Amino acid sequence: MAEEINEIKENQQPQQTDAQQAQTESAELNVNDLNGMKTIIDLASSRGAFKPNEMVAVGQIYMKLSNFLSTVQKSQGA
Repeated sequence: MAEEINEIKENQQPQQTDAQQAQTESAELNVNDLNGMKTIIDLASSRGAFKPNEMVAVGQIYMKLSNFLSTVQKSQGA
């Protein structure tokens, strides 16, 4: 019976490790992801996905994202 309990514990640990690893991977955000977001905003705005009263907020976030990406590019180039 003790062996069965140990087997159950051993079988459960890799699942927990995999879940933790997946959670860590999903929390990562990189420059390529941010470039993708910028592209999505470009496409959505060109297709009229945003209402006129939403364009100011979208534009402000787009500009922040664009400036950040520009700064990152400059720092990577240096």
